[in-house]
Amino acid sequence: MPDAADSSPRLLRARAPLRVSFAGGGTDVPPYPAEQGGLVLSATINQYAYGTLRPRADRQIGIQSLDLDAVASIALEDARPEGDKLDLIKAAIQKLAADSPHGFDLFLHSAAPPGSGLGSSSAVMVTLVGLLSEHMKMPLTDYEKARLAYTVERQDLGLKGGTQDQYAAVFGGFNFMEFRADEVIVNPLRIATETINELEYNLLLCFTGTTRVSDHIIDDQVGRYRSQESSTVDGLGMQKELATAMKDALLRGQLTEFGTLLDRAWTSKKRMSPRISNEHIDELYEEAMRHGALGGKVTGAGGGGYMLLYCRYDCKHEVRGALAALGADAVEFQFDHTGLTTWSHQDD
Repeated sequence: MPDAADSSPRLLRARAPLRVSFAGGGTDVPPYPAEQGGLVLSATINQYAYGTLRPRADRQIGIQSLDLDAVASIALEDARPEGDKLDLIKAAIQKLAADSPHGFDLFLHSAAPPGSGLGSSSAVMVTLVGLLSEHMKMPLTDYEKARLAYTVERQDLGLKGGTQDQYAAVFGGFNFMEFRADEVIVNPLRIATETINELEYNLLLCFTGTTRVSDHIIDDQVGRYRSQESSTVDGLGMQKELATAMKDALLRGQLTEFGTLLDRAWTSKKRMSPRISNEHIDELYEEAMRHGALGGKVTGAGGGGYMLLYCRYDCKHEVRGALAALGADAVEFQFDHTGLTTWSHQDD
């Protein structure tokens, strides 16, 4: 993107990790936290949303998003949501950098597309908060960064979803999160190194083959909860119980128990809405279980995206082969322990 900056400006960089949610997803979606209190157990992984901010000497904003396949150039004062696919980025600029004395170029990309179930959209927002707050020299705490990302995404733009993704991307690592009416408490977990190594050895992340728009799933779940449909209410309550049980299993290093609890978490999650699973997801899951998986679940709202699977170590290759035969790619991954990271670099 051409700009009017000097020949070698100081670039700002940021990255925020994607996450896998083990249990509790859905209990962080309003109005449930205010009425019942939510609990989520999740961890961030070594896949990231990245961003670069390059200062300009004029008042133009250049935007390039590889994930959205979009490029734009607008005046700083015109950086406001207009109903297009760059609204997420424009809303962040309006919230944090409307008073910037000069413009800048933004270059953004993520390891997973929107609708992946790995919290990628929120990770992009957190990356933007990191970049723009550094650019504006705003001294924000981690809680303030996460809350800002949540406010822009869920309140200013009205995008449907819960609260866990923004906090996971900022804090990083393994976290047991509590959600109340107007409060989020992030409890970092000190998981033994050998337990984390064993998790990485036995887990697979499988792309189901399709991404999804989660709005209709979330709307259906919320509607069923508001009408007090028993399966949804029971499913949400069980998610909280399982989040606590899985947290305890991780802290004790009881990973066979953790794997079987994943299976129970998936069973209870499907009770929350009939739209969470489909024939293709059920087929993939059943095939994985037949070939040695102890448990697993879809990592986001459901309907597509990625599936997390815990396998017996000597069957993991068989699970991968069986899923590949169905056209699904299952890969190994590692966990991230740092969360949102920002740094600067002198442009060459």
